[in-house]
Amino acid sequence: MSVSRSRDISLLRRNEKQSLYRFLTLYILLVVGLLSLLSSMYYTGQEQLMFAEVRTELSNYANEQVKRLKMLHHYFPAKTEYPRDNRYESAIYDIEQVLIFSTLKHKDNINFGKEVYRAGDSLHFVKYLDDYYLGAMFLIIEIPEDRAWHKVVITKIIIFGLIGLIILGIFGLFFVQILLKPMKDSVNLLDNFIKDTTHELNTPISAILANIEMIDREQMVAKNIKKIDRINIAAKTVSHLYQDLTFLSLGHNRSSNDEWVDLKALMQDRADYFHLLASSKKISCSLDLEDSKIFIDSAKIARVIDNLISNAIKYNKRSGAINIILREDYFIVKDSGIGIETTKVNAIFERYSRFTSTEGGFGIGLNIVKAIADEYNLKIVVESKLGEGTSIRVNFSKGGLDNDS
Repeated sequence: MSVSRSRDISLLRRNEKQSLYRFLTLYILLVVGLLSLLSSMYYTGQEQLMFAEVRTELSNYANEQVKRLKMLHHYFPAKTEYPRDNRYESAIYDIEQVLIFSTLKHKDNINFGKEVYRAGDSLHFVKYLDDYYLGAMFLIIEIPEDRAWHKVVITKIIIFGLIGLIILGIFGLFFVQILLKPMKDSVNLLDNFIKDTTHELNTPISAILANIEMIDREQMVAKNIKKIDRINIAAKTVSHLYQDLTFLSLGHNRSSNDEWVDLKALMQDRADYFHLLASSKKISCSLDLEDSKIFIDSAKIARVIDNLISNAIKYNKRSGAINIILREDYFIVKDSGIGIETTKVNAIFERYSRFTSTEGGFGIGLNIVKAIADEYNLKIVVESKLGEGTSIRVNFSKGGLDNDS
């Protein structure tokens, strides 16, 4: 399994991204809707302009046909041939809109209420006759519709629509940048605070832990030993936070020193390290460890294990239990703690995500776990039930990772 490098942690949390996507989706829909409305109005306007231009031509045709009908009326029945013209087709209807005679291509659904309208691929012009000739009250003139205007209008709509979409899209991106700036500034401010804090923590933490290890417990009374244990727990808690802060601020900038790591020995060591912290909450920790090795940066896999165990202790119930299982190609850290709502399971790895106010922390531990897992293509499977506990399984390839990159 090859190792992926230089994967940064996104500054935007899932809910912030969802808000951004929803805004962009709504903005795009509004832009498309606005452009569609403008295009429809423009098309309708051009269509009405076409009808207005054609109306004059058809009106002239109708006047010519009326003269011919008048002539035929005077010579009827001596002359019975209906007047025709190769420029147009026509039809006459009586007062009850019953067809008298027609050369129309489209005879169905004649609209006597409109002066000019579209009928299939043709245009109809309806003229009301003031004088009855041959018993006709309505004259219909039909010509083929010239669709050249339609092609020109559609071309303009597409061109100007795309230009408008691009301009409004650029404006939208600019607006999104303005919208996101306060959010990004807040996250950057918090990141800078963490980096500054990290530099100040190292010396006092190291001094506290070193002096605790040097204390001769055999010369102390039980009451003072308990006090030292409390100091030790507090110091280790701050030390763990310091390690996370150091990785968050510096971890992505240093090269990985991958090597074969004995997970069994490492997990035993980390469990011993957190034993005092677990004991302070009367949490029992059971280890079921088999031999397993993985080719990885030892400091990074230690951060993964430390954060999983630390969270199992932090979010566990008093007098709860932690089970740590290690097999050749996976390990599991399971607790009997408060659990996580199903809808929030996918968000636990986001930076600064915290789902309870009863426990401290910055909400960065599991984000670091996810970052390291992504870097080494480790697969994390989370199972949790609210009020019953959480199980986090980390899968890796059998026999470790091949360092191909």
